[in-house]
Amino acid sequence: MNARPFSLFSFLISAALALGLVLLVVSRPRGQGTATPLTLLAREGRRTMSVGVINDQEFVALDDLAAVFQLAVHEDSLGAITVAYKGRTVVLTPDQAIASVSGRLISLPAPPSRAGRRWMVPVEFISRALAPIYDVRLDLRKPSHLLVVGNLRVPRVSIRHEPLTNAVRLTLDATPRTASTVVQDSERLRVTFDADALDVTIPAFQPQGLVQAVRSVDPVTLAVELGPRFAAFRTSTQSLDTTTRLVLDLVATQTQTPSPAPATSPPAAVPSEAPIFGRPASAIRTIAIDPGHGGEDEGAKGAGGTTEKNVTLAVARRVKAAVEGQLGIRVLLTRDEDRRVPIDERPAVANNNKADLFISLHASASPKSATSGASIYVAAFTDTDQARVALAPERVPTFGGGSRDIEFVLWDLAQIRHIDQSAELARLLEQQFDDRVPLGARPFDRAPLRVLESANMPAVLIEMGYLTNADEEKRLASSNFQNAFVQAVLDAVLKFRDYLGAATGGTR
Repeated sequence: MNARPFSLFSFLISAALALGLVLLVVSRPRGQGTATPLTLLAREGRRTMSVGVINDQEFVALDDLAAVFQLAVHEDSLGAITVAYKGRTVVLTPDQAIASVSGRLISLPAPPSRAGRRWMVPVEFISRALAPIYDVRLDLRKPSHLLVVGNLRVPRVSIRHEPLTNAVRLTLDATPRTASTVVQDSERLRVTFDADALDVTIPAFQPQGLVQAVRSVDPVTLAVELGPRFAAFRTSTQSLDTTTRLVLDLVATQTQTPSPAPATSPPAAVPSEAPIFGRPASAIRTIAIDPGHGGEDEGAKGAGGTTEKNVTLAVARRVKAAVEGQLGIRVLLTRDEDRRVPIDERPAVANNNKADLFISLHASASPKSATSGASIYVAAFTDTDQARVALAPERVPTFGGGSRDIEFVLWDLAQIRHIDQSAELARLLEQQFDDRVPLGARPFDRAPLRVLESANMPAVLIEMGYLTNADEEKRLASSNFQNAFVQAVLDAVLKFRDYLGAATGGTR
């Protein structure tokens, strides 16, 4: 039998199949006949291979394997079958459930079987005989009918569903360890894994008031469809040996039901195992992060080649992932790629999306190479600016006759009404940076910054450090610094949310 030439890394080059990194949820077939096909997943895409059942064992055709993996297959006059790949061989003998792999004997769950003019081998032949002689990693996931070809990141994800009092807990275990982010998107939570595809088992459970279903929406994303009683969620992540555990606590709305208890009785508390996060009346629903500069505007540049535009974008992406993943707060980036955004468009993105916070990220430069440290700025306004905002509201006619006062927002001075809250946010950021992010000689300051003046919400500008300082240039580009900076921002946002909630009763 001659192998048809077929290059593993050239199959599925069409666009449709290149999108075929799909998530598989299958079960093992029983009995005789045709089984669920085996899906081969490679960097270039996927293809399927037919699987048959013989005496309750799953088999694949040897010539199908030869075509995909460029194997040479030869049957001699005595009936022995030789499978060769780049000088390495596997020898099979009909009616014997063993094979010689480069001179070493291995066992198979069943001997080769002839089906018409084709030789069939157990599916385990791939992992036990072919993988040892092949020069690319072959990872057979038999329960999922999945064969991962090459070094793709395809974690096994298991999901457990646990009803609690007035809450539901979903536990997602990803093996090997795989990071993920959780974002609320309208009536669903989107859980996106840092992977190439998923090998996932989704349990069946009855739709109820908190969770309607869990579904796959793309190769690396699961969607938790939320029920009508959903009010809030909280996430936590643990590293357990080789597994990353993501716990999603979904909390129900508090409904009032008739009760003989006195009206003065306190309402029942939410159980401690499902703490409330993201109350419906949260003071912060959307944050706008502004990575400074971009495109042809590089901003500051260090001697080592680090540019402000790249540092700010890298940190902004980390902030977005952390805030959305850990706090469930929507985060907008004024740019998510290396492009120039006009300065007036940056606060406009926040205004148009009704953001509750605006944080502009920058890195500094100084003629003195020893200058270092982060600074947090809020906008500064003149007495004339204050007087313009304090002008009496304009009277306009109404449809029913008469007139009423309308307070117009002067967009170039919109920040004035939020300046006290902006100063509080800056104070909390300075507090959280302490011992985590090196601070400059003047860690808090006011300046007439155009990017902040039009922001119609609390807004700050953060200079993360000086790229003209050689040591600080290395620090700003390092993962350790960026992670510490992101955690400090996240903690400051939490404290600022509490501050707004205390000041406004939970609404903004």
